[in-house]
Amino acid sequence: MSKNRLILIGALIVFATALFGFGIALPPRALAQTQSEGTEQNPPGDIPDSQVFVTYVSPLGFTLKVPEGWARSERADGARFADKYGSVDVFLADGPNAPTTKSVKANEAATLIKTGNAVKISAIKPVKLPAGNAVLIVYASDSAPNVVTNKRIRLENNRYLLFRAGRLAALDLSAPAGADNFDQWKLMAESFRWK
Repeated sequence: MSKNRLILIGALIVFATALFGFGIALPPRALAQTQSEGTEQNPPGDIPDSQVFVTYVSPLGFTLKVPEGWARSERADGARFADKYGSVDVFLADGPNAPTTKSVKANEAATLIKTGNAVKISAIKPVKLPAGNAVLIVYASDSAPNVVTNKRIRLENNRYLLFRAGRLAALDLSAPAGADNFDQWKLMAESFRWK
């Protein structure tokens, strides 16, 4: 065997020994501490199961549980809470009558299609919430363009329309398509209360 080949084999043995810690075995307790705890993997826009919710009290006369730590923007007609592409938006307007599936199809749904970004409505149905009867619009839409990349993503949306004493509240819940927020959206929709 040539001298260069022996030097190469020796270098590989030294490297492999250094790489594998000179064959020193870690005790089982140390190995257990280095293993992953199996954290929850969330797709973009998915609200984690461990998310803490806080009660938002609006000066406009309603309360709602929202994800803690989400950015809040107040408006004259409501409030918005957002984290990346996920959002919770509540706005109020005067209204003479409670919405029905028929009136929502003719008015709110038609407006969504005209003014939204590639809106596709998949359901309009009556639902019962602790705050009263409501109409739910389930739809998909494109997000606003990203300020850096100018790209849009597809969003899933639930819009709940609630009515009391001449006031109409619209609660919009949005997240990137494919996010699993069923339980969290249910919690928020059911937490809405008139004051």
